[in-house]
Amino acid sequence: MFARLLLITLFATVCGSIGNATAEEPTAQVVKFHGYTEAIELKLGKTRAVLCPQVGGRVLEFSVNGTDAMYFDEAEKNWQPGKPAPSSAGRFDYGPELTVIAHPKAWSGAWSAEITKANTAKLTSPPEDGGIQLIREFKLVPHGDFVGLSCKQTMLNVAKETREVCHWGRSFSPGGGICVIPLGDKPSRFPSKFAMYEDSAIINVKATDERIRERDGFLEILSPPRKPKLGFDTYAGWLGYVMPNDTLFVKRFPAFSDRVYNEAAGLTLSVWYPTGPRIELEPIGPRERLKPGESASFTEDWWLLTHPFPKKGQQIDLKVLSEQVMKQTTETK
Repeated sequence: MFARLLLITLFATVCGSIGNATAEEPTAQVVKFHGYTEAIELKLGKTRAVLCPQVGGRVLEFSVNGTDAMYFDEAEKNWQPGKPAPSSAGRFDYGPELTVIAHPKAWSGAWSAEITKANTAKLTSPPEDGGIQLIREFKLVPHGDFVGLSCKQTMLNVAKETREVCHWGRSFSPGGGICVIPLGDKPSRFPSKFAMYEDSAIINVKATDERIRERDGFLEILSPPRKPKLGFDTYAGWLGYVMPNDTLFVKRFPAFSDRVYNEAAGLTLSVWYPTGPRIELEPIGPRERLKPGESASFTEDWWLLTHPFPKKGQQIDLKVLSEQVMKQTTETK
């Protein structure tokens, strides 16, 4: 595996201000991370991302000044080469969830990895028997005083038949926080503004739950709801997750009101929030109908900001949070 790592150690110059990181350049290197011996570390200023080509092409850590947005399973810390892994932290996938052909090589297999001249990372999955090969490109991007992580996934059809797929982000963050979802300008198809996945694959679009509330143009998931899997059809293109350590994890992603979304309920976003130590934040891309040899890409931009977690009896100032997101983050190109 290590022989497949192309390591080019030329540093790239980044233009613009990122506070204390102004005089610094992005770096990329192979590091050890718990049991992973071939992880790739991207750093710029106080922002750090650690990638995992050895199991599933994931993000093991995305942190700023030591504060991590990822939930890393304790059991995974003891992973050894050749052994299965829990596959926690910053996972990505492709769907649609209920009908996609199984793809274990992409999900948990060993990927090839390359560090580019610009000190970004490119991870490539093995071709799947089901006909899709994945390429994930990661780079740290400065915006003012902040640095985001651009996560671009490309789905390539290596089959002899046309395939219909969609991007599906599936990263884990620590539980106990409040998920904030902007509803946007377009009305929801769902009477509850969300869909709740009940038992036996029943999708309930009229569900109610006291732990999910609508306020000031947003939905707030205050704690684990009655059923953990929720779906949304918002086209606002971002979500925020406020953690008890006064940190705001933001995902920005494109959403297309004129495209077909081929998840069962036509979702642009899903959240899985079970009782326990983690929450799953899941941007979903539109349907991509790929002929043999064709590909399609989808990019999630991740940001980690400082934002106060509400004290008992208080609530998030959603206007302030929204203004903060618009000011301190931006979509990368």
